[in-house]
Amino acid sequence: LVDPPEGPRSNHFVINELAKRLGVAHLPGFGKTERELITAMLQKRGLGTYEDLCERRWADMQPSFEESHYLNGFAFPDGRFRFRPDWTGTIAPNRPPKSVGLLGPHGDLPAFPDHFTAIESADEAHPFRLATSPARQFLNSTFTETPGSSQREGRPELMLHPDDAAALGIADGARVEIGNARGEVVLHARLSEGVKRGVVIAEGIWPNSAHERGEGINVLTGADSVAPYGGAAFHDTKVWLRAA
Repeated sequence: LVDPPEGPRSNHFVINELAKRLGVAHLPGFGKTERELITAMLQKRGLGTYEDLCERRWADMQPSFEESHYLNGFAFPDGRFRFRPDWTGTIAPNRPPKSVGLLGPHGDLPAFPDHFTAIESADEAHPFRLATSPARQFLNSTFTETPGSSQREGRPELMLHPDDAAALGIADGARVEIGNARGEVVLHARLSEGVKRGVVIAEGIWPNSAHERGEGINVLTGADSVAPYGGAAFHDTKVWLRAA
């Protein structure tokens, strides 16, 4: 824990203030200081308090050799390993409530662990896969609103392999348009040998205002639920590409 500079508020402060305004501040976990929360977590594991941790500097959480190597069996009544996963019956922190039920194409999940084509695959009309990887200057989308980070990053660009660019008559720095059934976005091309052919990369989640037409990269991304419990399917977007 470090003392913050004057002005900024921590995530912990913001979450507690939201809890007060939403009428849930009485629930467990709220209304505690950072030190009190750390102490509560440590005590659940029998590791003392925040002050104890500061004195020790660290806690050894590595299970014993026997446990970490499953020498005494796996966490089933008979101790045997299960190769057939229980895709829809597993206890998980993100499991939806019964009123929502299972999500996504859970009926298509393989009986045994195997490759499962659960993402958008490139096709004739959309020959490229789009990845929205982190930009160097943006830890997350909040940093795209900071003038210094935005200035250092430059502008929204699309990285693609030079051979793909040559096949489409696209020069480095040229305006390009990518799209799919959801929409279209204009960016500037940045050629890179480090990009795999058939893949294009739009680094960072720039705000809509940074793009031509006022529409950002999320115009192209889907919100389909991932089987079986939902969640976000990252880099799961097929697109076409052409010179703008």
